[in-house]
Amino acid sequence: MEFRHDSFNFGNINGVDESKVAAFNGDTIYTSIVTKLRDAGCVFAEEEARLLINEAGTTAELAGMVERRIAGLPLEHVIGWAEFCDIRIEVDLGVFVPRRRTEFLVRQATALAMPGAVVVDLCCGTGAVGSAVGGVLEGIELYAVDIDPAAVRCARRNVTSINGQVYEGDLYEPLPANLRGRVDVLVANAPYVPTEGIGLLPHEARMHEARVALDGGADGLDVQRRVAASATLWLAPGSHLLVETSERQAMQTVEIFAGYGMMPQTVKCEELDATVVIGTRPAL
Repeated sequence: MEFRHDSFNFGNINGVDESKVAAFNGDTIYTSIVTKLRDAGCVFAEEEARLLINEAGTTAELAGMVERRIAGLPLEHVIGWAEFCDIRIEVDLGVFVPRRRTEFLVRQATALAMPGAVVVDLCCGTGAVGSAVGGVLEGIELYAVDIDPAAVRCARRNVTSINGQVYEGDLYEPLPANLRGRVDVLVANAPYVPTEGIGLLPHEARMHEARVALDGGADGLDVQRRVAASATLWLAPGSHLLVETSERQAMQTVEIFAGYGMMPQTVKCEELDATVVIGTRPAL
């Protein structure tokens, strides 16, 4: 069984009650948990054990959480949250788990936005990207959209805590019409895995995350094309569309953006193995 290792920054986990965890150090329960996790293929068995102990209310609850984890349920689904840009993002069963590489997308968005900006987070999933941008920039006008009802329910808990609004629907369809031509930053972590590549993903993603959040069509770029096709209708002149993509697909994404009238550029982060394409609507 393959486990993802791209969500938690285990060297800097916020909110862990170390006194609670310390009570188990050297205890046979802790040792047993670590052994079970390691045998199941968890590279960060000790760190995951600390998180599970921290989140469990009772020994029975802890045992159940460990069993769900070694059965392949994503750690974030087991404990109910993910660490993203140093904040806790609530994550429900079946909802796409925000990846650490996507923190680079947030960095690029916040670098381009200003306090009070109009920000739209398409394909928002848990609402992690919009929530993180809103956590950095004061007073933004935040709108988030996803087509998956489970993701929307989850995003509402994360995004409304910073006074954002969440809509259920297909890309731009549910957005208020008065946003047309007013959006300063349009960010879309759209699915970009080619359909044939879904079977190569780790078990956690294949079995426990919504297919609609992973499958980008034959070449992985179907949703990006649809986002780019209408972007200039919603962006203010001189404003920006940002999408996460793979290094291999970046040139195609650049061509898509240019084909729909935007000035594209590609930025990369080797540390996070992240690639973002930014399209700017020309100023009037």
